[in-house]
Amino acid sequence: MFRFMSLAAVLCLAVSVIPAQAELQNVQVGGELRIKMDLIYNWAVEPGPVEIRVPAFLLPNRPIGEFLSGAPAFNGLGLVSPYAWDEKTNNLTLTEQRTRLNVKADFTQEVAAFLELESYDIWGQDFRSNYVTGVDSTAVTGDDVEMYQAYIDVNEMYGMPLRLRIGRQELAFGSQWLVGPKDFGPFYRGRSFDALRLTYATDITTIDAWYSTLAEGGANEEDEDVAFYGVYATCKALENIAFDAYWLWVRDATSLNDTNFVAPIEWLEDAFDLDDYDVTNLHTVGLRASGMFGSFDFDVETAYQFGDADQNGFFFKPFLYGDDNAEYDAWGLTAQLGYTFDIAWHPRVFAKYAFYEGEDNRDISFGQWLNPFDQPEASVSFNRLFSNQMYNGFFDLQNDLSNAHVFMIGGQAHPTEAIDLIWDVEYIIADEPFDSPKTVSLGGFKVPLAPALSFWTDEGDDELGWVTDIVLIYHYSEDLMFSAHWSHLFAGGGLEDGSFFAGNGTIFGGGSDDDDGDFITFETRICF
Repeated sequence: MFRFMSLAAVLCLAVSVIPAQAELQNVQVGGELRIKMDLIYNWAVEPGPVEIRVPAFLLPNRPIGEFLSGAPAFNGLGLVSPYAWDEKTNNLTLTEQRTRLNVKADFTQEVAAFLELESYDIWGQDFRSNYVTGVDSTAVTGDDVEMYQAYIDVNEMYGMPLRLRIGRQELAFGSQWLVGPKDFGPFYRGRSFDALRLTYATDITTIDAWYSTLAEGGANEEDEDVAFYGVYATCKALENIAFDAYWLWVRDATSLNDTNFVAPIEWLEDAFDLDDYDVTNLHTVGLRASGMFGSFDFDVETAYQFGDADQNGFFFKPFLYGDDNAEYDAWGLTAQLGYTFDIAWHPRVFAKYAFYEGEDNRDISFGQWLNPFDQPEASVSFNRLFSNQMYNGFFDLQNDLSNAHVFMIGGQAHPTEAIDLIWDVEYIIADEPFDSPKTVSLGGFKVPLAPALSFWTDEGDDELGWVTDIVLIYHYSEDLMFSAHWSHLFAGGGLEDGSFFAGNGTIFGGGSDDDDGDFITFETRICF
């Protein structure tokens, strides 16, 4: 009910300020075309999408929380991973193309409208001719063109520095550590929100407040939706320094049920507090400071997450019931310090650290192993939300790396006005590695010692590896650029042992080996 009352209030406000006689003044057309070839070696399983790393019979009574298979370990799959880290696997090669076309219309009385179409394709997906038979068919175009953005702006409302934006739009705040459009890749499909956004902006202070719908539960359901709310404030009272404070709230009211038994058994479940999932409320509060002093630049941000995490706890089912008491309780931190030299090429060096608190309660004690009625405990790591920061293409392809520490040093320079050169070295370790079943190594194979004794485990290696990056960008003109990016992975032992670092700490990243890998991209982009 609160959501509908808020929506109605904002719409009434909008109607009261939009003039009935607004006239079209100006129309602008623009767009962007990006084409990128990706080559990733020794990375994903083939033909995919997952491979079994630990069979289910080695995991009795362990709350694994298998999100990829969509079912707990007892379903016969066990612990699966989408990663190989093995030179025997096939390499991934593809060419992506993202095309965007937008129209902006300015009206009188500070009213504007913006529309943007987008098509994301992988080369070869829509080719319609069969070279063997010569038969041409209808192209598969069901998902080619989407309305990426479509919103109305009402500026200077009531003569104040207040803007109301209604419709599908990108949301980007601060360094975009937690909220931003996904505008790089591979798989840079973009991210926009169906939202209402109110912005108050002066030279010193900017405050944004918004509501957006992430998923619609159905026209017949009053409270089955997933919504994203937030308030983000920035203060620039000090010269060259900005301070940010924010509150982000994801509310997921999707219904969850472990069972649908007859009434007497449902009563027993109520008596023993089983199958009683609440609405998931993920709250994130954070602070950020950024700016420059002399030749130094800095950016420090920290956030704390709290609230009910029943959507996570639902998957931790060693038997029949999940964890309906799961909670968010995790910290995240990112910090960067850079220094620019006032010499030729204008070189800049920097050091960066990121921390995403992890949780791994997937091991059990002897007493828990004996008790089939033991209440499972979920593992809930820091949630990256809608981040637009990618550390590398191996561990963070979807901006979803968590349960990890990232240490980075790097630099950048401008050999000419048209060329940018960027390099960095990263070291990544898991915050809480996964404890695998007890094994012995025989002839290169890991042989389980006691398959049924799932409480007997080996502590996993936390070292995921080292990653080096070299990026070369050539600005042919103001509108056209070319870039090349080579990233090399020096794999750590933790990649074969595995830990839950992907999918915000919900997806297992263990491979069949710990071979090094390469990630190479070539891209061209033109804006108009």
